[in-house]
Amino acid sequence: MRKFPAPIHNLVAAFSTLPGVGPKTALRYVFALLRQSKSDVEYFSRSMTALTRDLTVCKLCKTYSESELCEICHDPRRTTEALCVVAEPRDISTIEATGAYHGRYFVLGGSLNPVEGVTPDVLNIRELLKRLETEANLHEVILAFSPNVHGETTMLYLSKLIKKLNRKTTRLARGLPLGADLEFADEITLGESLSGRREV
Repeated sequence: MRKFPAPIHNLVAAFSTLPGVGPKTALRYVFALLRQSKSDVEYFSRSMTALTRDLTVCKLCKTYSESELCEICHDPRRTTEALCVVAEPRDISTIEATGAYHGRYFVLGGSLNPVEGVTPDVLNIRELLKRLETEANLHEVILAFSPNVHGETTMLYLSKLIKKLNRKTTRLARGLPLGADLEFADEITLGESLSGRREV
């Protein structure tokens, strides 16, 4: 990449640290910002600064919040009998979009991946177990992780720990997505679909 003025070079380097953003995409982002009006760029800058200035972590569920408790943990209408454990804060919004779950959440902070240094002591596992020990009315723990190697490993590890506390542990159902063709379904997905079949 040819040499640019320091402000451009520094911002390209900053954008390049984001997942999925290489040097060319980062450069495209920087030049897109340079085409914006000064007020739009200042708004962008203020929004970035607010991420570290105005956000904290909810003391109960470990998601990002503007106050000590996030809106979901603070909402008295949410049931306290179910706790949905997710890998990342963004997973909460995905589940909330379904409108099918009305309990509370807990963010583990990732999935087990020893190769990349994500071991049990790095995740919020101690805090999760402490919460399960103190909240007696919590009957069901839903493990909502991606069905990949790391997600499956994490769910297996957590389920063993949670069962020792005599709590019901469930996971998200797996099966064929709407509009899928049987012809292209893999054996594991098809097998899960058969096991989780419902009466019609």
